[in-house]
Amino acid sequence: MAGFVLLLLHLMLVGWLTLRPLDVMWVNAANLTPFAGIKADLTLGPVQAARRIGEGLLLLAPLGVLLPMVDGRLFVSGWASMARTVTAGAMISLGIELLQTGVPGRVVDVDSLLLNTTGVALAHLLVVPAGRARLRRARRSRTGPRRVPRIPPLSRVSRVSRVPRGSHPGSRENETDTVTRDEALQGTTPTIPRVGIAP
Repeated sequence: MAGFVLLLLHLMLVGWLTLRPLDVMWVNAANLTPFAGIKADLTLGPVQAARRIGEGLLLLAPLGVLLPMVDGRLFVSGWASMARTVTAGAMISLGIELLQTGVPGRVVDVDSLLLNTTGVALAHLLVVPAGRARLRRARRSRTGPRRVPRIPPLSRVSRVSRVPRGSHPGSRENETDTVTRDEALQGTTPTIPRVGIAP
């Protein structure tokens, strides 16, 4: 439940940051060429480039942790979790880019899609596998080791089923030993008292 609330709050913050109309005199043309915007940012200097690229990476990075939190599964394939999370992050980023086409002052930038998706993947790799491993260890320590039922030793059965020296397999003594061995394994057989029949 907490993961769902945090996810909802984050998406609301992302919508407020990316879908607000901007009151600007002019805007750049839409960028549909991969890495063209990143190359343009690098020409602005290291500080400005780091700020702009960092904003693209961090915008949706919390989804890399919040989406697995909402799922809540601890025992899951790491690659499958990674694929689901990155795909969901890419779809959310694509939806934001498409919605920005109708917002004044906003333009479509394919590099934003690439940076947002990369941020989701990095956050997932850095946090989720280690977090799940820690939670699994904590669960095992609470439940304790699994108890295996004790099997009675076979020495008692061996002593009971031993055939006395000098007796034959079909003798009365051997039959008595066999009954005693069965009783040792399964318990005594209940007997029903004989009831007379009235004339």
